[in-house]
Amino acid sequence: MPALPGLDPAWSRTLAVADATGAKHTWHVLDNGVQDPVGTLLCVHGNPTWSYLWRRLLAAAPPGWRVLAPDHLGMGFSDRLPEPRSLRQRVADLGDLTAALGLTGPVVTVGHDWGGVISLGWALEHRQDLRGVVLANTAVAMPEGDLGPALIRMAHAPGVRAAVTVGTPVFVKATTALSRPALPADVRRAFAAPYRTPERRRAVGDFVADIPFAPGHPSRPVQEAIAEGIRGLDVPALLLWGPRDPVFGERYLADLRRRMPQARLHRYEGASHLLPEDAPQYAQAVAQWVIDLGTPPTPPARPAVDAGRRLWTALDERSADDVPAVVEVGGTTVTWAALASRVLHLAAGLAAAGVRPGQRVALLVEPSADLTAAVYAVWRAGAVVVVADKGLGFAGMRRALRSAAPDAVIGGRPGLAAARLMRLPGTRIAAGRPGRAGRGALGAAHTLDELEALGRSAPLPAEVPVDDDCAVLFTSGATGPAKGVVYTHRQAAAQLELVRSTYALTAGDRLVAAFAPFAILGPALGIGSAVPDVDVTAPGSLTAAALADAAAAVDATVVFASPAALRRVAATAPDLSAGQRAALSRIRLLMSAGAPVPASLLRSLRAVLPAADAHTPYGMTEVLPATDVSLAGIEAAGDGEGVCVGSPLAGVTVRVSPLAPEGIADGELTDRPGVTGEVCVRAAHVKDRYDALWALERAASRDPGWHRTGDVGHLDADGRLWIEGRLQHVVTTAAGVVTPVGIEQRVERVDGVSAAAAVGVGPVGAQVVVVVVVPSDRPRGRRRRRMDLAGPDLADAVRAAAGVDVAAVLTTAELPVDVRHQSKVDRTEVARRAACVLAGARAPRRARRS
Repeated sequence: MPALPGLDPAWSRTLAVADATGAKHTWHVLDNGVQDPVGTLLCVHGNPTWSYLWRRLLAAAPPGWRVLAPDHLGMGFSDRLPEPRSLRQRVADLGDLTAALGLTGPVVTVGHDWGGVISLGWALEHRQDLRGVVLANTAVAMPEGDLGPALIRMAHAPGVRAAVTVGTPVFVKATTALSRPALPADVRRAFAAPYRTPERRRAVGDFVADIPFAPGHPSRPVQEAIAEGIRGLDVPALLLWGPRDPVFGERYLADLRRRMPQARLHRYEGASHLLPEDAPQYAQAVAQWVIDLGTPPTPPARPAVDAGRRLWTALDERSADDVPAVVEVGGTTVTWAALASRVLHLAAGLAAAGVRPGQRVALLVEPSADLTAAVYAVWRAGAVVVVADKGLGFAGMRRALRSAAPDAVIGGRPGLAAARLMRLPGTRIAAGRPGRAGRGALGAAHTLDELEALGRSAPLPAEVPVDDDCAVLFTSGATGPAKGVVYTHRQAAAQLELVRSTYALTAGDRLVAAFAPFAILGPALGIGSAVPDVDVTAPGSLTAAALADAAAAVDATVVFASPAALRRVAATAPDLSAGQRAALSRIRLLMSAGAPVPASLLRSLRAVLPAADAHTPYGMTEVLPATDVSLAGIEAAGDGEGVCVGSPLAGVTVRVSPLAPEGIADGELTDRPGVTGEVCVRAAHVKDRYDALWALERAASRDPGWHRTGDVGHLDADGRLWIEGRLQHVVTTAAGVVTPVGIEQRVERVDGVSAAAAVGVGPVGAQVVVVVVVPSDRPRGRRRRRMDLAGPDLADAVRAAAGVDVAAVLTTAELPVDVRHQSKVDRTEVARRAACVLAGARAPRRARRS
């Protein structure tokens, strides 16, 4: 076998094994050679790859575990055979090989592509040795109504098969061409190395011919037996999935999850069919999962909450009130009594229409009374709301919602049209009055009005247990694809109680939520709410007048808005009328979160909200709030390294995990003042888990009961938390780690600088600090995205203020920010552009996140 990239020649071995007929065949196997192993990973490749696919898993094997990766007979560097091999024979062949190797348990099978069904066939026949199952982009059955993967069906056609799978290397090359970004040329050549001639590719065509698309196919009964048999496999399972796979799409993943409900899942967004190539980190994930089989992580203790209070309890308590609960500015006003009645009838109607406890319902409804009623009805029916707001953009919403796999979708006309474009699964339910033609075009089986009418004569579903899931929410996508975050009723109830007590909210308060998802919490808190007239995809479009109109409509006492929204409010305040100023003067509490909130911004709002006590709660989708600080508290803390976000709230504990020189947070959790590290939080309202992201959840909760936030900061001597940036944005210089926020704060105080981003350029451990600034007199038009070297005077001023060695100072007209809050600087993108400029290359367009 030739030398190949990433493959240790010592792993390669051959052995002769007799099959059921007594004929001997030479197998090629990759074997890491562990003697007296504690267990074995049996890795089975698909078509037209070979054992080279598993080289990273051999390199990252769990301690004491042997890794065996054979080439199927006729494939890779194993013997070529005179006759085709059926599925039944291939399962038997694998059993003959493991017997010859003397393989005994515990065994974890690992399968990809058609190697998945073969590995599962082996697993069913060796249950006594089986410890677990790992599958990556595979299928064991054709879901009902499916004719099979389109690409494979094309290659399956007899007239095409011989040409593309045997006569030419098209099929072999096409498989490795599915990866994005493209695989290196030497890796593509390595995958093709065993298949250089038609004779060596014959089994590739035979494999395709043996795919049992039709019920009458000879291998169909074997496939169906395996597919049904795995329902009884009661061993742990791990599914690793590349969502961009054009061969095995979402329906195959859904089928596997139905057959193996115990399986953990991790979706590697952006990965395609060859997941072990597209997501190299899969090997470490598998190794960790296998280690956990022997010593499972200690589950955190469940928080104690008042189980008698549910998310709809406050709504029930105000069900006789004839005052506004939800106000649509310029539209509908719904009283507490009407909202409570509608929620109960909708819940019963949803249940009568087939929505079951635990099922997921995606909500694609504009902020409105319909949205609020739908959320509480879904909860009361025992189902789970899936919320991905428009701020993620269409592509981000599609990625998020498809990962959540909803069973139903409730949407207005635009929402259901988007659901169709996104190819979301599930029953469609229309909000509003779409009309007969519109309803048909949108595929709506029901309307909310119909379900409400149906629910008037249907029984109300029983309340689900407090530890059942209630919501899948999504992060902002500021540091990568938006992540699904799952909350249970218990955790959501704990969050609401903390918010209520922290901010002394009572039934006499009313909320204006300039960030739409927060508006739906009003009924759970027992306070009326309104959403201002604002484009939810552009928080910075909120004007002072729009905020005032919403405050007047609900007689508001509380406002929640992102920093981007508040900057616009402050800028447009001179246009307010006397009546609008009067409405804003009644606001007693202002809350802002989503990004660091400068004290200067809060001070500028005193003229707009003169009676408001300004607070900036710190947290994230996974745990909010965790700490809180008022403007007075910020001013008392003074300047420091980072942003002061205040002290932990009641019941919240904060620690940091110190940073290693490589920028990794691997130190023991500590509360020692001044130690910089990853911020870790323990609280009753921390999320239950990440959805379909097992590896991320395992890493973020590796300290039982603690959530690793990904933020970097330190605690001061008074117990206040200071945020210094994101873990992935830490700059690893030769002199040690450098965090960005303190640098940015100091630079932004330089005359002529309106914004700054400090980033690292270069290899880990030898990075240099580059500061990119937005001058106050920034250019407009086509030059707004361009980066240039700063002039000598500005560069000197920035270096003098930074407090660290700065290798280069660049200018730009604007800094890229997150799509949801439009407040968090995307330092990864800034670093990418800066590296291009400093290398003398033109910065390419912003990288796509998929």
